[in-house]
Amino acid sequence: MNFLTIGHRGVMGVEPENTLRSFVAAQQAGLDVIELDLHLSKDGALVVMHDTDVDRTTDGTGPIADKTLSELRALDAGRGERVPVFEEVLDAVRTPLQAEIKDVAAARALAEVMNDRDLAPRVEVSSFHDDAVAEIGRLVPGVRTALIASRYGTDIVDRAVEAGAATVCLNIRRLTLEVVERARKADLRIIGWVVNTQDHLRLVRALGLDGATTDYPEIKRTGRFTA
Repeated sequence: MNFLTIGHRGVMGVEPENTLRSFVAAQQAGLDVIELDLHLSKDGALVVMHDTDVDRTTDGTGPIADKTLSELRALDAGRGERVPVFEEVLDAVRTPLQAEIKDVAAARALAEVMNDRDLAPRVEVSSFHDDAVAEIGRLVPGVRTALIASRYGTDIVDRAVEAGAATVCLNIRRLTLEVVERARKADLRIIGWVVNTQDHLRLVRALGLDGATTDYPEIKRTGRFTA
């Protein structure tokens, strides 16, 4: 498999994260996959946003779960962008997606959309939560799943296998050769995050990872030349 370069929340290093503007820019930059984050609004919409509240990335305040979609739509998500829903991203870009879900409830809502639109070939589903990964695997036939971890040991491999994940997405600042070797023995694909410098990219390539999640489109251009 070729080395994958995954756009983190689009290209959040240069555009407002998790907006249609950011996703379109990621596609135009030629990134192989676009990563995004999903929460449920108060009225059950699959809202594309990373945090549990809107404070950091919009001009509003408060938890996403306490706001209806129309209330979220009224917010400025950066440079005049509006908070998108998952279905809008599907229509705005053609690039394969990696959708990170925050809990089991979001997994169930996502599963409904994926089954209705036959998205298993196009959308990989990821989560920090083992139970959410396992749930989407039960609900969507043929879906590819990934377990994400920031602080972890070699146990991440056993957790991924138990949850049915084919991939682990790992914080490169804690990544060791032992973890890589254990993951390979379990036939897991390994993605490193967040890779924003040439030093990070050299580490990822030296460890033989399958891809890198980055905030910057330049990593795509330089990655193919980095040994």
